[in-house]
Amino acid sequence: MVKATTKKNTKSTLKVKMPKISTKEEATSMLRIRVRAYDSKILDASVKQIIETAMRHDAKVVGPVPLPTEIKKYTVNRASFVYKNAREQFEMRIHRRLIDIINPSAKVIEALTNLSLPSGVNIDVKMV
Repeated sequence: MVKATTKKNTKSTLKVKMPKISTKEEATSMLRIRVRAYDSKILDASVKQIIETAMRHDAKVVGPVPLPTEIKKYTVNRASFVYKNAREQFEMRIHRRLIDIINPSAKVIEALTNLSLPSGVNIDVKMV
């Protein structure tokens, strides 16, 4: 037989020391690339091409990080007039990935701007 025991409310304090960041590491720049597409296969091929281009120029790459898929659902009447209960549902899935390039050089940025990707792939590049 198992006895249920009650404990008093005791709070234990846990102190965690955070490592201090030196001034060299604070001055790092980062290129954040967000890639979006309707087709996941085309998206993965484009991300692979971006990462290979960055690695070819000796850049440190973090990712690809898969972000949540955005699903847009639309419900439409099948008939134009009477049949209210007959409906169709459609959905659009937008797949997203995130890539970070740490301390990009001018060669990396130039190579990424000259990169030709397939149609249907949307890219947002931000300097963080």
